[in-house]
Amino acid sequence: MRIAGPISDPAYYAAQVAPHLGEAVRYVGHLDHAALSLLIGGARAFLCTPCWDEPYGLVVAEALACGTPVAAFARGAIPSLLDAGSGVLATPDDVDSLADAARRALHLDRSDSRARAVAICDVETMIDGYEALYEEMCAQHTGVQQPTPIWPALAASRSAQRSARAL
Repeated sequence: MRIAGPISDPAYYAAQVAPHLGEAVRYVGHLDHAALSLLIGGARAFLCTPCWDEPYGLVVAEALACGTPVAAFARGAIPSLLDAGSGVLATPDDVDSLADAARRALHLDRSDSRARAVAICDVETMIDGYEALYEEMCAQHTGVQQPTPIWPALAASRSAQRSARAL
């Protein structure tokens, strides 16, 4: 196991993490983007253990983009990022549940993880989703159905372009 990231609480690190380090479990430091991408991309699975309700879960999206299956506590938006082919959810704060999720994530197909990232995190897909949400919110707020903007035609065009690129 490799642990990366800043040590924000040195006392906690010294008491709770350092005693468990050794050949099988290593702290590799606070890595720059390139080194972190290599580490995550080469991992068999990525563990995500948030202690709060993640509003998005960027680290999960990044792991998926690297084609790395995810085992994560089911908190915040993380469950909406994963599907059965890309990750396994664990009960928040339940270490045994996370261990089980990690074992199961090791058997997931990396190409499914990458495909999930493309399907939900592609910039054009996200823009289309934002525009649809904004239109829905405007319609709810005013109580009046907004005129159909030009973007649905653009979204359809983008979707066709994405399909062509995927081939």
